[in-house]
Parts: sequence; C-alpha cells; structure tokens
Amino acid sequence: MAWALVIVAGVLETGFAVALKASAGFSRLVPTLLFLACAAGSFTLLSIGLRTLPVGSAYAVWTGIGAVGTAVYGMVALGESTQVLKLVSIALVVAGVVGLQLTSSQGH
Repeated sequence: MAWALVIVAGVLETGFAVALKASAGFSRLVPTLLFLACAAGSFTLLSIGLRTLPVGSAYAVWTGIGAVGTAVYGMVALGESTQVLKLVSIALVVAGVVGLQLTSSQGH
C-alpha cells in the first residue's frame, strides 16, 4: 500500500511540474491552482508512504517518477527533443527506480 501511495505521489509530482510551467510564474490562475493541488497531494501521499518505507528509496522513487513523467510529457506534449541519449537516460532512471523499489520491498 505504501508503495502505491509513493507511485501516485510521483505522478502528482509530474502534474505539479507541468502545471508550474503552465502557470507562467504563477500569473495564470487555473494552472497555479492545479500546481497547488498536485503539490499538496503529492507531498501528502509521500509523507504517508514514508511512515513505513525507507526514506532514501521512497524519495528516489518519487523523484524518479516525477522526473521521467515530466520529461516524457515534455517530449510528447511540448515537442521537446527526443534524442537517443535523452531516451537512454530516461530508461536508466526507470531502471534505477525499479531497482530501488524492488530492493526496498525485500525488507518490508
């Protein structure tokens, strides 16, 4: 259950990063409110997950999901570059996140 919360928190981290860009420096109301809602939800779920998970692994998984989600969103929706090195780097982050989650689950 705790890992599911961290995963959802990571998805919400992607949401707050995307909304932050769309807010144009907090000058647009709807993206700013979306940023605040996603950030609050993300931090809340992460903090609940941290009650039982190791902080290093949970935080790395949370940030990894947010980073990969934001990078993929940028490539798909915003037309950012899809260079091979960028895609390989994203794959490495995913591999690291999965590895951390698997090794942390062995103790829980």
